[in-house]
Formats: sequence, C-alpha cells, structure tokens
Amino acid sequence: MIEFKKIGVFGRMQSHDIRETVTSICAFLTKQSCDIILDTRLATDLENLQYPHADIQTIARDIDLALVIGGDGTLLSTARSLVEHDVPLLGINRGSLGFLTDVKPHEAEQKLADILQGKYTMENRFLLEATVNHEQGYGLNEIVLSAQGAHHLIQYEIYVDQQFLCRQRADGLIVATPTGSTAYALSGGGPIIHPELNALTLLPMFPHTLSMRPIVVNGDSQIEVRLQNNRHTHIQLGCDSQTFINIHEEDASIHIKKKTKKTILIHPLSYNYFKSLRSKLHWGSKLV
Repeated sequence: MIEFKKIGVFGRMQSHDIRETVTSICAFLTKQSCDIILDTRLATDLENLQYPHADIQTIARDIDLALVIGGDGTLLSTARSLVEHDVPLLGINRGSLGFLTDVKPHEAEQKLADILQGKYTMENRFLLEATVNHEQGYGLNEIVLSAQGAHHLIQYEIYVDQQFLCRQRADGLIVATPTGSTAYALSGGGPIIHPELNALTLLPMFPHTLSMRPIVVNGDSQIEVRLQNNRHTHIQLGCDSQTFINIHEEDASIHIKKKTKKTILIHPLSYNYFKSLRSKLHWGSKLV
C-alpha cells in the first residue's frame, strides 16, 4: 500500500457546494498532517485558503495522491493530465452521476481517514490514444469522430488489426473504453462493459444502414478509421468531449489504440461497481 502524505487537490468552482467541500477537506487533511498543494486554477478561485499552489504538471511530480472534487468531467481532465506520472486519483462527487467520483461529500472525511490508514483498493483504467496527421489526443472515456457545425453524414471505413470490418455512412463513430461504456456510448445504445474487461466498443452514431450495430473487440486491437469522400464536411475528433482535433483532409486516416500508461483510481473498501450501477442508473426503482 502507498502512504499518502503529499496530496494534490483539484476541482472547479462550479458551485458554492464545491467551495465548502474543498475548504472542509483541506482542513481535515491538515489535521491528518498531510502536505497539501492546490492546483493553481483552484487556488485562484479560493483566495482565502492559505495553501501552496502550482500548475498541474508541477504538482504531478511531487504528490502521492490526487484528490479530485467535482464531477466526472473534472476527474477525466485531471486523469489525462496526470497519467504520465502514475499518480493515483480519488474522486469526491460534487457533480451529477459520479461514476468515477464515487465518494459522497458527507462521507468524505471518514473515507479519507480510512484511505490514509491504508484501507483502500486500487484499480487501473486504460485510456485510448488517437493519432491523426501527427496530432494526438487521449480519452479515458472515448474517442468520438463527428462532423462540425451543420448536420452531415460522414463516410468512413473501419479496420481492426488491419482487417477490414465495414464501410459506413453515419453521423459519426464512438470508440469507447469500458470506463466510457457508461458515458456517451451508453446514451448511443452501447453495452455496459465491466471496467476489468480488456475490450473496446465501436459504436456508429445514427448509421445510414439500419442493420449496423455496436461491436465489442479486443482492447489490444489497433483501430484504423479511413475517411472517404467527405468533401465540404468539417470533421473533428473529440477526446472525452473535452479536447478536439480538427480534421481538414477529406480522406484522412485516424489510428486509435490503447495507451501504454494507465490511470490509477483509488476506491474505499466499501466500493462496489454493481451497487454503483444500480444507484446511478436507478435499476429496480419504482415505476411512476
């Protein structure tokens, strides 16, 4: 077990609730004799907190644990920034669903106390690496190919490990990790994939051919998407819906594969993936 003494705190001041949670958590960690350093963006919004702060890349080299206070979007962004540094992340949910930020605010201090005593589990989640025209992007949830602006169908071919899979005309394509199977891909009708599985979901978005369906392939597969005859269509590649690569060539090739480095998530011992699914997706709730 890792001893967590130097803790980086990350978040976005989207509400007064987040401010309260950050303030109380920092006070609690100080009492536990932890060294705290705030992300500069967070420190700017919390002028009254007298803690050292630095940019995220500086923090990454000097912390044992990244504490992310906010929603899943905040954790996704932080995970991509920290993945090269092998820093574990713990999420305290101040967003909506909270599939990744699974600690509830009212139980945060007790869960943190347990984690600081070594009572936790660690989980590795892999990211996707997309390359097009020498530009790269990373996604913990998914890589999405779509048209910009006005509605246009995109024409493309998909190859899996250099084997031709299919040719499609669709609004786009989602390539999702197991982590992302409960995100955008789920809204598009994709399957839920347990995070321990080594798998990728290829999900066409509103395909022109109604028989096209999502397909799950080996997580180590090399995916190539070849754009074809997309003249006058501006296409972009979205990574976790947070960073984007614009594609200007009508016949570009996009290469997608698993990133070597993985994100490390910390969970309390009470964490249960299936319980989380039941809670977040309201399985078994009474029908109104």
